[in-house]
Amino acid sequence: MQDAHIGTWWIFVLISISTNMGQTPRFSDYQAVRHFGSLNGLRFFCIAAVLWHHAPVWTAIDDAPLILTRGFAGVDFFFVLSGFLITTLLMREAAARGRFSLKGFYWRRFLRIIPVYFLVVTLVSAYYIGVKGETQYLDQLPFYYLFLSNFLMSHIPLLTPSWARAVEEQYYVVWPLLLMLLPARWLLPVLTVLILLNVVAVLGWLTPLGIAAFAVGPLEFAMFNTTYAPILIGSGSAVLLHRPESFAWLGRIFGQAPASVLSFLLVLALLQWLPADLRGWPNLVLHLAMAAALISVVIREDNALRPLLALAPLSRIGEISYGIYLYHLIALHIANTGLRAFGFGHFDWAILLIYSVISVIIAEVSFRTFERYFLNLKYKGWGRVSS
Repeated sequence: MQDAHIGTWWIFVLISISTNMGQTPRFSDYQAVRHFGSLNGLRFFCIAAVLWHHAPVWTAIDDAPLILTRGFAGVDFFFVLSGFLITTLLMREAAARGRFSLKGFYWRRFLRIIPVYFLVVTLVSAYYIGVKGETQYLDQLPFYYLFLSNFLMSHIPLLTPSWARAVEEQYYVVWPLLLMLLPARWLLPVLTVLILLNVVAVLGWLTPLGIAAFAVGPLEFAMFNTTYAPILIGSGSAVLLHRPESFAWLGRIFGQAPASVLSFLLVLALLQWLPADLRGWPNLVLHLAMAAALISVVIREDNALRPLLALAPLSRIGEISYGIYLYHLIALHIANTGLRAFGFGHFDWAILLIYSVISVIIAEVSFRTFERYFLNLKYKGWGRVSS
């Protein structure tokens, strides 16, 4: 049955490629899209990579291929996607209304991100500090609420993934202001400089200039492996696609029928073939390939991977992937504790399956209840803009 589904999907892909061969996407069609139909499917694969990375399966494989050890790259792809989507929405709002609303942007981001994030931080910290009495974590606690956890030198258990949330929140504070204040012709040069600064900082090349890591309490302000480069690259992709001239040449490359399939195969190949240490230039190459793959599925809605990325189960899991990301270590803790209690703690594949299912269930319940309440307030006060 599984082989039949795979065969059916490949038939759809081949039909899509043959139908669109030689067709170049139109800028007007791209601008008219209000919901990118492939993005939730892409989010599914990003969160699936994260779930895989935190499961015990690949760590138990002797001499595991590099690609199996790099589920963390799902977060990098989330960053690329986030930078693209936020910048696209803001630039389209500015084009339609003369300028975008900072208040409206922060209001929407607050309602989508803060309530469920603060809920998870509060519940986990209450459990470890209040219930288990591990008061050594009190020093770290304020920095989760301040979105500085990406600089913490140690974490409250189960809150380690919050570093990615902190990176995105810092981006949300700074980038819209730059986007509003900078002349349009400066956007790409500024983004390029920021990306290159990120790369050289990770490599330690700024140390001779006296710019080095420093610690303040439980924080260490240092540029680490992924940091801001992928989210900035996603923003740059949005800027390029927003301009008719650059859209045209990107369309000639990434708008062709096989582009989406080939772009994603390139990402997979790089995950396997890039050096074991991805810091610096290898990561930059990987992030640029991720941006190319993203462009290939948004530049035209009828891309070759659309039949796969639009599948309902994948799309739904992608839609609630933010919640899955926040809850998944809690789910892993539940799965590990439960399986050990019944003597099945050594079944790595069972842990992966069970904790993935628990993550999805918790996120689905959260999305339909707690998060839905705040999402219903999303467009009150500053007008509606799709996000």
